[in-house]
Amino acid sequence: MLLQFKEFGEGKPLVILHGLFGFSDNWKSQAKAFSSYFRVIAVDLRNHGRSAWNPIHSYEAMAGDVIETLDSLNIDKAHVIGHSMGGKVAMHLTQLFPLRISKLVVVDMGIKCYPMHHQEIIQAIHEVPLSEITARSQVSSFLSNRIPQEGVRQFLLKNLYWIEKGKLAWRMNINVLEANMALILSALPDQEVLHSTLFIKGGESDYILEEDHEDIERVFLDSEIDEVANSGHWVHAEAPEEFLEKTLTFLLR
Repeated sequence: MLLQFKEFGEGKPLVILHGLFGFSDNWKSQAKAFSSYFRVIAVDLRNHGRSAWNPIHSYEAMAGDVIETLDSLNIDKAHVIGHSMGGKVAMHLTQLFPLRISKLVVVDMGIKCYPMHHQEIIQAIHEVPLSEITARSQVSSFLSNRIPQEGVRQFLLKNLYWIEKGKLAWRMNINVLEANMALILSALPDQEVLHSTLFIKGGESDYILEEDHEDIERVFLDSEIDEVANSGHWVHAEAPEEFLEKTLTFLLR
């Protein structure tokens, strides 16, 4: 599947892969910052953003989409940054298409299988009565009692768009994402990766714990794990300057 994407700058290619329920717009400010050094391609993964919907939502399929999109752009090899689910896509890319990847940056995502933890968000999205909604602010008010975290609500609201006058719709294919949640949360295959890899974890996030380091380093033989202390899961958005500094230092050396 050819993916929709936004492109910035010129130079060595750098691909950015967003996380679950996200899309390329979430990375616009970071992509523009990276564009001073790289040709940045920020994609919308399948069932997200402006890319096509498909009932298959496996990591193998998503990795294949990225490669097909790079082929269409005549890009043979690229650095890759992936956040959360996009981080898992990036890791699968290095295992399935090792010759196509230069350096890898994985943002707040480990290699382990994660327990189900998105049920409340999914339920809240299902319950939004879009057929009765006439303004985005109504959706925000509706979600406020179901999703108390303001940051998470604002993140989800970016997925709303006017499909026609007076009618809102979600950009994400919530039904397929829910049906494939076990796959999305599954562990990375136990296959060694030789690529130079930087794992950046949020100091206030529990996605990468100290006890996970050994397993990560066992699979990613040339890896380092760095922490951004005052950030949660959305490291790039919560601590943008420190995130950019750490990532650029790694990619440019």
